[in-house]
Amino acid sequence: MGPRAGPAPPGARGALGVVVPSPASSAGRPGRPDSKSQEASRAAEGEGSRRGRRSGQGAGLAVEAAAMSVQIVSAKVAAVELKDLSPPEPEAQATPSRAVPAMAEGGGAGDPEAPGPAAPAPPAGKVPQASAMKRSDPHHQHQRHRDGGDALVSPDGTVIEAPRTVKKIQFADQKQEFNKRPTKIGRRSLSRSISQSSTDSYSSAASYTDSSDDETSPRDKQQKNSKGSSDFCVKNIKQAEFGRREIEIAEQEMPALMALRKRAQGEKPLAGAKIVGCTHITAQTAVLMETLGALGAQCRWAACNIYSTLNEVAAALAESGFPVFAWKGESEDDFWWCIDRCVNVEGWQPNMILDDGGDLTHWIYKKYPNMFKKIKGIVEESVTGVHRLYQLSKAGKLCVPAMNVNDSVTKQKFDNLYCCRESILDGLKRTTDMMFGGKQVVVCGYGEVGKGCCAALKAMGSIVYVTEIDPICALQACMDGFRLVKLNEVIRQVDIVITCTGNKNVVTREHLDRMKNSCIVCNMGHSNTEIDVASLRTPELTWERVRSQVDHVIWPDGKRIVLLAEGRLLNLSCSTVPTFVLSITATTQALALIELYNAPEGRYKQDVYLLPKKMDEYVASLHLPTFDAHLTELTDEQAKYLGLNKNGPFKPNYYRY
Repeated sequence: MGPRAGPAPPGARGALGVVVPSPASSAGRPGRPDSKSQEASRAAEGEGSRRGRRSGQGAGLAVEAAAMSVQIVSAKVAAVELKDLSPPEPEAQATPSRAVPAMAEGGGAGDPEAPGPAAPAPPAGKVPQASAMKRSDPHHQHQRHRDGGDALVSPDGTVIEAPRTVKKIQFADQKQEFNKRPTKIGRRSLSRSISQSSTDSYSSAASYTDSSDDETSPRDKQQKNSKGSSDFCVKNIKQAEFGRREIEIAEQEMPALMALRKRAQGEKPLAGAKIVGCTHITAQTAVLMETLGALGAQCRWAACNIYSTLNEVAAALAESGFPVFAWKGESEDDFWWCIDRCVNVEGWQPNMILDDGGDLTHWIYKKYPNMFKKIKGIVEESVTGVHRLYQLSKAGKLCVPAMNVNDSVTKQKFDNLYCCRESILDGLKRTTDMMFGGKQVVVCGYGEVGKGCCAALKAMGSIVYVTEIDPICALQACMDGFRLVKLNEVIRQVDIVITCTGNKNVVTREHLDRMKNSCIVCNMGHSNTEIDVASLRTPELTWERVRSQVDHVIWPDGKRIVLLAEGRLLNLSCSTVPTFVLSITATTQALALIELYNAPEGRYKQDVYLLPKKMDEYVASLHLPTFDAHLTELTDEQAKYLGLNKNGPFKPNYYRY
């Protein structure tokens, strides 16, 4: 027994909460206590010491129990909720642990004068299951074992540990199958599979798709619009109403085309024109087609990309009477079949071509070369298509005038630069959900498309490398703060590879073999020839569709790359592009068609021409009112000093904007 503590002040509470009586309340005289008082005092002091020892033991047990409770709470907070994948285990025999006296309900901690009701101990060798004890017997206090498992305290003070459940993480390769429906083999070889991701959609471009008829090819359907016409082939004509709403929304952001419609009410500059088109079929293209119709033209249309068609928009055009042959997810055979249905029509022969990529022009040259006798001109809007036209011209095989819309200022600066600057991020984010900050990206080509992609990724914090063959564009890349490299130098370390060249085999099988695991590969040019996708279709490589327009190509050692849109155009296959920018491009196409169709004989020869500067300026002026912009006008003196017409053109053809 340690040294006795000094006397507590009168009225103070002791360590156990007992009030210390004041001297005035003691029996006897205020002076020296007598012998009876001393005996009573010693007896009370001895009893208090015994009670103190018992209370101290009880308090120690209470502190120990509290400490164990703190451990239990900490274990609960740190526990990770995992899915239980294991089957139920057999009943475990309870193993006795250290004894802990049960705390009676309502009594003090460890107080022997307030014992809880006794309960019979379970028979030896027949211990009830812990979960059953927890449910049925209220006197068995439920605790958590110090290792994190369930534990129960029996009346005799034994801690019984409950059976522990084995839990494990479900990894990505243990996929849950959601779509058990068999897929139709044959023409529908490019049918998509449903992804586990909640962010996935059937159409990456936010297109409405009726999945109930997904497995039936439109070529096998017999469909008619409300007018009784069946001269079209779309996914589902019943989607027309939804597509019409999308077209009406697009009209609000395409002021120049709407202005052309109003100006054409009195005159029809395309009256008698029979235009066959092969472009991306989107809501913006629909506004262009209906504008051409308002200007007097007859149109037949196919898609230039097997993934970019919005099914509901194609249905709306078919319902309006336009012969449209396109749907999202065509096979290669479907692609050429649709083009042929637009061209090979009894009693109808085109006299104008609007192409995007050169496939339509190539098909007519290959299958129906005699048609060019009546064709007045070709309008081409892509790098790939223009390159093919120049090849025909150089070989002396171009037999009609062609207008190069791609190299017009309005197309180069607004569609290629500003549009791609926004749509590259949209396409990558929708398909991969990736974070751009700190990622290493190589952009192949520093033309207008490459400039837009590099600027967007740099602004998001990516480390951007550039490959380029042209020393002028290469110097521009260096001055803009990008490191110029060869693809072989960085192919092992980059996280994303983007092609923007319009060339072929920019990314070869050798490059694909050397890429790091999970490298993302995509194309922002037009054709699917920039990435050598055909070399990946070999028996040793496994293709795994993980969501719409996203494939994992897996090597035998487990390495995989993420291929977007099978190497086709990313922004129109996997996302959308700004309507206002497409308004500029579509207006340029419409004016080019008007110019070639109405040009007097001899103005344009069998060659490739740029859009006249005056038309470029006119397209830009039609879009300025959207920004409430006001042009400054030259005075007569100023115009004379510069040697210009007051109404333009204001720059020579060789001027670089």
